[in-house]
Amino acid sequence: MEKIIVKTSHVLGFANQAEIDAIAPDVMAAREHLLRGDAAGSDFLGWVDLPEQLDGEMLSRLKADAARIAAKSSLLVVVGIGGSYLGARMVIEALQSEFAAFRRNGTHPYVVYAGHTLGEDYYAQLLDLLDNEDYSVCVISKSGTTTEPAVAFRIIKAHLEKKYGRDEASQRIVAITDARRGALHDIAAQEGYPMYVIPDNVGGRFSVLTPVGLLPIAAAGFDIDRLIQGAHDMRRVCLDKNSLAENPALMYAAVRNVLYRKGTKVEMLVGCQLNLRYLAEWWKQLYGESEGKDGRGLLPHSITITTDLHSMGQYVQQGERLMMETMLRVAKPAQHVPVPTDERNLDGINYLTSKSLTEINDCAADGTIAAHVEGGVPVLQIEVPRIDEYTIGQLIYFFEFACGVSGYTLGVNPFDQPGVEFYKKNMFHLLGKPGF
Repeated sequence: MEKIIVKTSHVLGFANQAEIDAIAPDVMAAREHLLRGDAAGSDFLGWVDLPEQLDGEMLSRLKADAARIAAKSSLLVVVGIGGSYLGARMVIEALQSEFAAFRRNGTHPYVVYAGHTLGEDYYAQLLDLLDNEDYSVCVISKSGTTTEPAVAFRIIKAHLEKKYGRDEASQRIVAITDARRGALHDIAAQEGYPMYVIPDNVGGRFSVLTPVGLLPIAAAGFDIDRLIQGAHDMRRVCLDKNSLAENPALMYAAVRNVLYRKGTKVEMLVGCQLNLRYLAEWWKQLYGESEGKDGRGLLPHSITITTDLHSMGQYVQQGERLMMETMLRVAKPAQHVPVPTDERNLDGINYLTSKSLTEINDCAADGTIAAHVEGGVPVLQIEVPRIDEYTIGQLIYFFEFACGVSGYTLGVNPFDQPGVEFYKKNMFHLLGKPGF
């Protein structure tokens, strides 16, 4: 197993080893609560053992449905919001070509998303696209009544039935929903859609290793067995390694809680590759919903280097000292692109022609760390060997486990999200929904 490594050398000037050692008993106690299931939110701990317990028969059926979608569709529309789409999107966008939309070869559908916005122009443009594509739909909702995906599914279902007829449309829709009840469950049962279950004990933001994430990822052509294996192997590390030094998830939880207790308010996840930007979006939901309650929690934010150093870099360097950075670094790129020599050298960069872009990017990252640490920002580094299904599976479980431990160390229930409902009540009242 190639390891995920957490490096603390650029944190120790802000949270010293004695302070990290001092919080270790709290972190270990939080881990025990997580593993025993004896603290708040214990009804939603199904993700802890998920990589071990995925049903082989279900996975075989899922792969067959993914292949059927791929055979008849150039596009797959994933309808969902929050954890119902972010996990799949994170994996797909990390693994596919940045230019996949322009180079579709018909082997696997290109994935587009709906139900995550109420923007009318977005849906008008999506329907225009669907007029000219063979497509299928994966609709994901526990209840089927969440406003954004419910509106999107109604619009897209009507378009699909008009384009293909009701019988064929029912063969192009897969529903992922509650096992027994809810509007989407009932629609799927009545219409005969293939249906997969969102486990009752797995919350949406922890659901990427259920059919919620696995079906779209498989349909997009990626190896879900390797994804699951990566999560399985990281689970063993998280459960078996009993010290912060050996267990990267525990070290990550410890460092961020030490810095929080010392006044840090914002955690900036810094990706060193553009294809990790949706991993950051998934991470923001995971930590924001899990820890942002009871007036507590680090605000999760993200940037990509070097892209955002030309927009956010000034604030990070010299703005208010309220943040830490967690820099996600990739050791080995998938491909190599040389910098060509130019005889005239008008741009003055011939000195770079002996270096790979990865070497240049690594120097930018190292230079950023040095500058930000000198400017008063602690930088924690997470290093992964490469970006592939196996490593992404490791990262998923690493961040999930660390999140549960960190939330309990913080003193909150990391598995509820009561604040999410407040905007809905106001929206329903303004829209005239009965009862509001």
